[in-house]
Amino acid sequence: MAPREAEPIESALRLELPPLRLGRHTVQTPVILAPMAGITNAAFRRLCREYGGGLYVAEMVTSRALVERTPESLRIIAHDDDEQIRSVQLYGVEPVTVGRAVRMLVEENRADHIDLNFGCPVAKVTRRGGGAALPWKTELFASIVRTAVREADKGNIPLTIKMRKGIDEDHLTYLEAGRIARDSGVAAVALHGRTANQFYSGTADWSAIARLREALPDVPVLGNGDIWSAEDAIAMVRQTGVDGVVIGRGCQGRPWLFGDLQAAFEGRNTRFTPGLREVAEAVYRHAELLVDTFGEEDKALRDIRKHMAWYFKGYVVGSETRTRLAMVSSLSMLRELLDGLNPEAGYPGADAEGPRGRAGTPKRTALPDGWLADRDLSAAQRAVIAAAEMDVSGG
Repeated sequence: MAPREAEPIESALRLELPPLRLGRHTVQTPVILAPMAGITNAAFRRLCREYGGGLYVAEMVTSRALVERTPESLRIIAHDDDEQIRSVQLYGVEPVTVGRAVRMLVEENRADHIDLNFGCPVAKVTRRGGGAALPWKTELFASIVRTAVREADKGNIPLTIKMRKGIDEDHLTYLEAGRIARDSGVAAVALHGRTANQFYSGTADWSAIARLREALPDVPVLGNGDIWSAEDAIAMVRQTGVDGVVIGRGCQGRPWLFGDLQAAFEGRNTRFTPGLREVAEAVYRHAELLVDTFGEEDKALRDIRKHMAWYFKGYVVGSETRTRLAMVSSLSMLRELLDGLNPEAGYPGADAEGPRGRAGTPKRTALPDGWLADRDLSAAQRAVIAAAEMDVSGG
């Protein structure tokens, strides 16, 4: 059950943005759900789609795991029958393996859009040369993108990339990587306006997104970072000139943000302001969808627990109830807890908005030995890359 119909608000920020073109696809609402591990599964994607339009990307999957057809990797790339554009994000550090994964998706008709991850700042990824660390190695980056585009083109599947500014402020890569990707034939480039060192801390650098937009006038550029509301999205578009926005942590516990975004980009000033009753129904709907996704009530309820703090941010529910919601183990228990909330409690306003999720703190990015000494791979680093492709953990 969706929150009550969106309500008009007073807002001077209104903007009509044209549909986003990604190869043969047209995304009417130029908004993309960023792939988030453990978050953007089929259940959450469906919940977000029920509120608004956009392109909804599945959780990141490792290329090696996909090629080896691990059960978890196949679950990650599974889509509902009514997902109009089946979007998959791949992670890989070796061109041949990435190419084989793209070929599998194309030949077996498992995706309509493929994104490559060059933005993950997590240590277990970067210390093996992947994610946000990889674009520093220029030829490796170029080889992966060229190979993936070539394989995707065989099925007329648009391929995009998502990246960060660089490893740190002294090792920026986004402009060069953007040009390489453009020249390799990608359908769009998305930039998170932070370095890997920042993790999710501090403020996203929208000026870098603007510089990338200016440097790549002939390919769609998408902006990511610090979009917590529809007003933030419109501000980013106006400040940077991007063709669309990528939403990550801003929608955690707020799937109705996509309804706000669609309204804003269509020039309407309506926004969702759910009271506690509507939030409770969204939580229960989410849990039911997770049961459908995993086929196990126990697993589904374990998964919904991490969403509770996000959903009820700013709402008065009581510390004991919050604790019990974070330990919920069955749909019946969840229903009982939700029914005990005050159904008349309204939207708390600013307290329910703004940043959510863990920002972390700035820290030195974990990298392979000597990674920053040269833009080319050394023999030892090639061995690290080969070993990383053998690791199938995480999907």
